[in-house]
Amino acid sequence: MTAMTFIKSTDVASGQLPPAGQRPGADRGDPQLRLLRIAPNAGGNIGIWECQPGGWPVNNRPDTEVAFILSGTATITDEITGTAHAITAGDLVVLPPGWTGRWDVTETIRKVYAIY
Repeated sequence: MTAMTFIKSTDVASGQLPPAGQRPGADRGDPQLRLLRIAPNAGGNIGIWECQPGGWPVNNRPDTEVAFILSGTATITDEITGTAHAITAGDLVVLPPGWTGRWDVTETIRKVYAIY
């Protein structure tokens, strides 16, 4: 039998997350990560992610990510359209396979994500 995963809203929004080092590929700032992977028996990768200010390119994303922004601010720029999207708490972001663009975190950001 597999157990369900339940995390209280206060822990999702502001609980301590384990350090996970610098964001790979960072080319601006020092975007240190904190990460809690949850639901290990679920398909894909689900968790809570936090990142300090900094930026990095994403080239030809191999999978889909759905992210709900809990706090902080960032700009996600789509390379094809050149559109820069300011994201903040309450926004929902879906990045499809093949997406190319850039993340620039301006205020430490926290999200709940599912990657599949």
